[in-house]
Amino acid sequence: MTEIITGLHMSSLEILALLGAVALVPARWLPPAARPPVTIAAGAVFVLSAIVLSVVGIRWQMLPVLAGAAFALPFAVFPLLRRGTGRPTRRARWWPALPGSVACVGLIAAGPAAAWAFPVPVFPEPSGHFAVGTRVMQWTDPHRPENATPERGDRRTVVVQLWYPAQKSPAGAQRAQYLGRTEHEARTVSDALARYVGLPGFLVDGVPRAHTHSVFNAPVAGSGGRFPVVLFSPGLGGVRTQNTAWAEELASHGYVVAALDHPYDSSAVVLADGRTLNTKIASTGDPDEDQKRSAETSGIRAADLSFVLTQLGRLDRGEISGPLTGRLDTGRAAVTGHSMGGGAALQAARQDRRFDAVMDLDGYPHDPTPRSFHQPALALTQAITQETDPGYIPRLNKVLELNTATSYRLTIPGAAHLTFMDAPLYLPPVPSMVGSLGRTESPRLVAAVSLAFLDSTLRHRPGGLTGVLSTYGDLSVHRPGSGR
Repeated sequence: MTEIITGLHMSSLEILALLGAVALVPARWLPPAARPPVTIAAGAVFVLSAIVLSVVGIRWQMLPVLAGAAFALPFAVFPLLRRGTGRPTRRARWWPALPGSVACVGLIAAGPAAAWAFPVPVFPEPSGHFAVGTRVMQWTDPHRPENATPERGDRRTVVVQLWYPAQKSPAGAQRAQYLGRTEHEARTVSDALARYVGLPGFLVDGVPRAHTHSVFNAPVAGSGGRFPVVLFSPGLGGVRTQNTAWAEELASHGYVVAALDHPYDSSAVVLADGRTLNTKIASTGDPDEDQKRSAETSGIRAADLSFVLTQLGRLDRGEISGPLTGRLDTGRAAVTGHSMGGGAALQAARQDRRFDAVMDLDGYPHDPTPRSFHQPALALTQAITQETDPGYIPRLNKVLELNTATSYRLTIPGAAHLTFMDAPLYLPPVPSMVGSLGRTESPRLVAAVSLAFLDSTLRHRPGGLTGVLSTYGDLSVHRPGSGR
């Protein structure tokens, strides 16, 4: 598929096919002298573009364009064929032809509308001075059993994707596939995510076609010393790549982001041996039972995050081979997450003092016995409406007030729950679904807030964090012993 043109969300081939289809419809209304050249040119452009698209792959968004053009084509071409035989040309009367032309235009217009609503995501260019590399690791914890498969005696295995500051790659370097190491893995994950949320898979078939700005296994940046690390846990059913735009932005500013797939929790986890582990998490319909299961899942995720921090330390010391040896500063580590992952990050911080800061991206804390913790914390939340769970903010405040360090809760106007991941890049811009901040502005804003907090807590950069955060929304500051 040729490059997707930003804003139009269509490739150059698709735009050519669209233009050819559009020109075919009014051709039968043109004066006799103009009709043949317009019809021939439009028909040739459309047919050739459609043939090439059929080879490289036709997106479902183009099907109404093809249908509208296929309906208009014979009415534009047949009069020319009759003229070529010397027989008198006949055209349908205007009153039945007009509704047909309107129907064709409606079909053709549905194509770009669908491409706009469900585009191939175009990732914002990272703003930092580092290029971004990425690599995937798979680690097994020999000390923990896999609770989802007790009958097999499996040990807990996690798949981790790292985004890190890298040397600039050559101009023609292949950019990393979104959602997976290969297109096959990306389609497996995309289909599983669609099933998890109840969407037909074809609606988001553009997502696994996307490429990001990072390069797989790119050489690590030569400058920058040792980089602080940021661990990330996705939402329930989410996957390690769900915040790629955010991770690339952080990495371009000198952080190493380690995002986890949690097996049997994430929608699909593709292991190194090719096996795919699908989620075993499902609602029971019983609120008490669901809350119990959420608490168990949060605890498992918190343990996963601590295990990965341990592995990153081993990677830095050279006990695990890799190009990041000697470049990871695990003494400056933050734990973060979205939704369920955000709640798990808070729990991980309470349980593991090695984390120096914690950030919760619109996550409900499920820890059944929250106790004090000691790291600076930032909780970002969606705009609070009548539909928001009434227990969410009180529960979150209760946890933040247990902190012996300063905690911040920032409510971002115009944000929805999915604002805090890549979803605005590829889902319809419906405010109740992805917020009203805009496709590229959503990940930029979340990353900017995150960088302000991380730079202050991990790099101790001067400047009033309260003043910076308050520019992004409604800020509440919970200072130790203040209850506010």
